[in-house]
Amino acid sequence: MALKHKATVMDEKTMQQALRRIAHEIIEHNRGTEKVVLIGIRKRGVPLAERLQEYLCEIEDFEIPLGILDITLYRDDLIQRQDQPEVHTTDVPFDLTDKHVVVIDDVLFTGRTVRAAMDALIDLGRPAGIQLAVLIDRGHRELPIRADYVGKNVPSSRSELVEVKVKEIDQADRVDILEKIAE
Repeated sequence: MALKHKATVMDEKTMQQALRRIAHEIIEHNRGTEKVVLIGIRKRGVPLAERLQEYLCEIEDFEIPLGILDITLYRDDLIQRQDQPEVHTTDVPFDLTDKHVVVIDDVLFTGRTVRAAMDALIDLGRPAGIQLAVLIDRGHRELPIRADYVGKNVPSSRSELVEVKVKEIDQADRVDILEKIAE
């Protein structure tokens, strides 16, 4: 399958602005950050969570715990996959009980990744609540899941791919829409 660049919907500056706005919304919604913990979903949710942690610390002058969640074994498509998925570690070095857990991911699409993340989190403890922060919400939900904090809504067709790049992994900060084209 070949892909063609269709549009850039976020650059480095707009990504930073969106994440700073989300940080302020998290503080406002939770009336501070005392009981807030952040959980980044591997892969690109982790650097986004690290940035949010930094922004929240700047604003609140309070260190917010950060965990890393690998949802590979909780996916509902493991049987359908041809390749063996690569399992990474989950690193949540704190108790989730009675915490307001903010799960961070790059793109919200069908909702299946978030469902898997919630299943994984429940196995780790009993949080007071689970909130979702995403950089991009592209629609097309298959499950009744919505984000509490959204950097940008990007209406897209199913034939398009929303590609988030972060410096920590891709050496660039940007969000592109790619179009699938017949070869």
